[in-house]
Amino acid sequence: MSILLSRPRGQWPQLSDKDFAVLGGARIAYIKMARSEEVAFISPDAPFLAPGHRVFVLHAADGTPILVTNSREAAMANAASEKLETVSLH
Repeated sequence: MSILLSRPRGQWPQLSDKDFAVLGGARIAYIKMARSEEVAFISPDAPFLAPGHRVFVLHAADGTPILVTNSREAAMANAASEKLETVSLH
């Protein structure tokens, strides 16, 4: 697959969750900050968390939540221990 890099911002091809997962395979993950009260919407299997706290969620490339923690460093350490490369989302 080739992507022309001279396209103006906003005109890049959009990847679906499935396409992104295939691109990264099982090696790519990302971390998103969330509010503790949002965790139940992110993963119905997550335990109840007291509202009003900032948490960090490690997601697989396809968006599947892997881990919820109270620090970005802990999410990065878990990704490293699972041999996942974390990427930045913009």
